[in-house]
Amino acid sequence: MSEPTTNPAATSFPAPTLSLPLGLDVLRTYSGALVCLEILFGGLVWILVASSNVPVPLLQGWVMFVSITSFILSSTYLIFLVTGLADRIITDWNVLDVTYHFMALLFYFAAFVLEAATTAANGGAHIKILPNSTETVMCIAYPRGNIFTVMDDRQYSVNVAATVFAFVVTLCYGCSMVMGFKRWMS
Repeated sequence: MSEPTTNPAATSFPAPTLSLPLGLDVLRTYSGALVCLEILFGGLVWILVASSNVPVPLLQGWVMFVSITSFILSSTYLIFLVTGLADRIITDWNVLDVTYHFMALLFYFAAFVLEAATTAANGGAHIKILPNSTETVMCIAYPRGNIFTVMDDRQYSVNVAATVFAFVVTLCYGCSMVMGFKRWMS
């Protein structure tokens, strides 16, 4: 009796390529820690921009889109690694890791620049309530650019914090991309 023939399509798929450990061990690596920081600081950017009442929707809408999308995708990536599902999905995870972090780096850099532009567009304008009065005075310096926003002190402070955290997240995505590229090339 002859051996049963195997289906060539069933045996031609390569094994998934993954250089990171699976399970909770991924959190002990620098890459896992950076993904956690991306999620944490990206969530802070999302919360801070949303709480600033979005004074310039055209610019800060992109910041919100990038922060929410990156938050969801980074969380999904980390869940795949922690639960071990990455080992069951047949793909080159190293290429996927570098590609994702490169795109996130580009998008977050653009979001950082737009958030910084929104914050800088305040142009020295500030709203002050006069002491012992119900009157409000708006002091406006000469606008420095094409975009001009009027934010109170709280909104300005929240936008400064969002700008700083957007820069930190951009650095995290850059470091993740470099580490992923080193894993991919080794």
